[in-house]
Amino acid sequence: MVNPWLAMEAGADPVERTRTVRRAHTAFLADGTVAAPVRPVVADSWRRSAEAHAASDGAAPIELDGAALRAYREAHPLARAMPVFRELLGSFAQDGAHLLAVCDPQGRLLWVEGHPGVRRDAERMNFVAGARWDERHAGTNAPGTALAADHAVQIFATEHYNRRVQRWTCAAAPLHDPRTGRLLGAVDITGGDHLASPHSLALVQATARAAEAHLAAGVPAPGVFLSALGRDEALLVVDGERLRLGRRHSEIMVLLARHPAGLTGDQLSLLLYGEREMRAVTLRAELSRLRQLVGALLHSRPYRLSRPVETDLDVVEEQLTAGDARSALGTYRGPLLPLSEAPGVRRLREALADRMRGALLVARDPELLREWSRTPWGEDDLEVAEALLDSLPAHSPARTGPRTAAHRLRAAYGLAGGPVEGPRAGAGLRSPAGRGGAPAPAERPSAPRVATFRQPHRP
Repeated sequence: MVNPWLAMEAGADPVERTRTVRRAHTAFLADGTVAAPVRPVVADSWRRSAEAHAASDGAAPIELDGAALRAYREAHPLARAMPVFRELLGSFAQDGAHLLAVCDPQGRLLWVEGHPGVRRDAERMNFVAGARWDERHAGTNAPGTALAADHAVQIFATEHYNRRVQRWTCAAAPLHDPRTGRLLGAVDITGGDHLASPHSLALVQATARAAEAHLAAGVPAPGVFLSALGRDEALLVVDGERLRLGRRHSEIMVLLARHPAGLTGDQLSLLLYGEREMRAVTLRAELSRLRQLVGALLHSRPYRLSRPVETDLDVVEEQLTAGDARSALGTYRGPLLPLSEAPGVRRLREALADRMRGALLVARDPELLREWSRTPWGEDDLEVAEALLDSLPAHSPARTGPRTAAHRLRAAYGLAGGPVEGPRAGAGLRSPAGRGGAPAPAERPSAPRVATFRQPHRP
């Protein structure tokens, strides 16, 4: 079977592949259709890029530079792994006219190193430290797509969504926290067409595993950690072993983790199904299947977890309690199980989203407000857009974006002509309920939902 994450099968003609994929890319931009020879992983990425309105011909935005970049990457967990990256990929990049790049979970490049001539060429498309290369801002590319798919991937030439990047080929692999399984970022090699071979993908995968092993050397004793923020399917890490759960099992694990004393069958059923009439055998069957996956971790009478389970929800709440909005925003990878309709999960999701955005509004830090406003769950948040505008100096050129967003959202909410600036000018108008934000305010029940929440891909 052909590896779908490899750019080309053995013996393929790179010139012909470039030509045929370019035609397919042009057709996709024209009418949204995509067909062979475009790989499914690339087709999915093109669709996500188009949905996010990523530029098909432009430079990635630079979000960090100078002292802010230096401070951020010095504090980042992957800073400890840089000796591994340099040892395994540094000379390969330098000698082979490639670049070594490492990014954070948001796709911000933290380090870009390698051949000086290649670096100068890459600077023309803002492939530099501090630039944002997730799919939302830069379209299909190896580090951005590796983050979105949570899998190592090659992106060849015209498979890139942005035409300015189509002369490049790259391979990248995601990196995870060895204790929690949380996505830490990705490692990438970028260069010419000769990188479209199996060895480059294998090399970045091996480097990622070596870096994770290096990070694990300083990790505390094994435990159980559940990641469910920004994921439709939670990731359970038990003593270093990773297990991806189905949607219903994810809901059950989140609810049991929040109730360490346990829940009766009736209590758990109410949190999962609400007032709907559900046969007890339905819940018992779900729990039986879950026990087959997690073994002795799940006990019954009452239903409970046999070991303490820490969740990323707990971590965000602890950071907010400590008044550390910056760390909380970094941990908050998105709404809790975004597509879940379980009443217990929805209450947890909405309470955390309200608390998170409330902390940002109180902190009034323009960098944090800007980060929230650029997410799928915050891009339609009028209160945040106007708080961001209000937090910036009167003559700052950075005010243009949030001012435009605030006018657009006020018009969409039927408030055109009202104040855009000033404290709490748009208070209460946020993303739609159940989509990572909160309901429109009671005094404006007819405020339109100006956009459908676009859940980032978390396989």
